[in-house]
Amino acid sequence: MFNQLGVIGCGLMGGSFALALRRAGLVKRVVGYSKSPSTTERARRLGIIDVAAESALLAVSGSDIVIMAVPVAATETTFRAIRHLVEPGVLVMDVGSTKRDVVDAARRVLRERIGSFVPAHPIAGKEASGIEHADAGLYAGRQVILTPLPQTNVVMLQKATDVWAAMGAQVLKMSPENHDAAFAAVSHLPHMLAFAYFGAVVNQPAGRDFLSLAGPGFRDFTRIAASSPEMWRDILVANREEIIRQTQLFKHALHAFEQALQTGNTEAIEGLIRGPAEGRAAWQMGSMRVPGNAAPAAGPGGSPADGPGPAGPTGTR
Repeated sequence: MFNQLGVIGCGLMGGSFALALRRAGLVKRVVGYSKSPSTTERARRLGIIDVAAESALLAVSGSDIVIMAVPVAATETTFRAIRHLVEPGVLVMDVGSTKRDVVDAARRVLRERIGSFVPAHPIAGKEASGIEHADAGLYAGRQVILTPLPQTNVVMLQKATDVWAAMGAQVLKMSPENHDAAFAAVSHLPHMLAFAYFGAVVNQPAGRDFLSLAGPGFRDFTRIAASSPEMWRDILVANREEIIRQTQLFKHALHAFEQALQTGNTEAIEGLIRGPAEGRAAWQMGSMRVPGNAAPAAGPGGSPADGPGPAGPTGTR
């Protein structure tokens, strides 16, 4: 049981964390702060927080657990605002989609207080953002990646694991580097492709007419293109090196299709389709099974990524 949760960023992620912690019976009081006072007040009226704080520092004051649900580009500024109240017994977590930049900011700002910080990335969300869409069940059954540092306090790490597990999440642990490499492939590049593809269609002279004929396949493929431009701008910039590596691999795969189409090689085209089609049919979200004889992708340094290995995930995500 925590006496007080400090929520910095009263949106979908922060609000859902507060509701989930309440539902699990793990917190007595919730104090929230957002840049927009109207957002914080709305969170209070909805009963998601008990008290609206006037600053990030005041949200941390008296809290023994803090969740930073801010854009990744605002992480360092937020650390600077709360640093003086990050005490050894206070668990501080974020929910950012990139981790190396977050960890670097923590090292620069928190310094000797960094042991209280446990970087986290819950693989959860909704198409609709905002405190009005906060959901106590948002994290249930979803994966949460923790990327602890050598300086991370082991007690804080265990508390973080237990908190997410109590919400029904499955907790995995990875290095920040392997996290960013993996999510460049399975999240960041797909979003960039969706943005680029939708733009390529709609900006054609007949693009609007084409859209009127689009069906479920187009809808499903482009769903994530409706995501927040500001949030995804920050994510793409923060993880640009890993994303560029993934774009090179994607270009290679796309070039193989182009060559097969140019030569009319139907056998090659079918082969290029069959492998991915069978792999996608066999894939399940959260599964480590690799269809066929393919080996797991190597993480940075040439070794398989830390965390979800053959023995299964760490914790109860």
